Amino acid sequence: MDRVAKLASERAVVVFTASECGMCHAVTSLLGNLGVNAAVYELDRNPRGREIERELARRLGGGPSVPAVFVGGNLVGGTNRVMALHLDGELVPMLMSAGALWV
Repeated sequence: MDRVAKLASERAVVVFTASECGMCHAVTSLLGNLGVNAAVYELDRNPRGREIERELARRLGGGPSVPAVFVGGNLVGGTNRVMALHLDGELVPMLMSAGALWV
């Protein structure tokens, strides 16, 4: 979908969330604590949110569609993938490579 690709490429890090989603809050808090200024789109408050959510569910293989994290315009994944990357020490270098963090 062109809409998702366009939104995902507007910033180094883009997160699609839902306002009452605890896992979404955990992911956005992690990114914020790392110093990332992510663009966050709350799909339940977006007029085209349902359409975007369907596209994200398709891209994520039918699992939960939020949170969906894009880094450098590329889909990284949801909560499990982002947390695994962080615990493995791979998230920060990925964020730095995308220009979302500076040392």
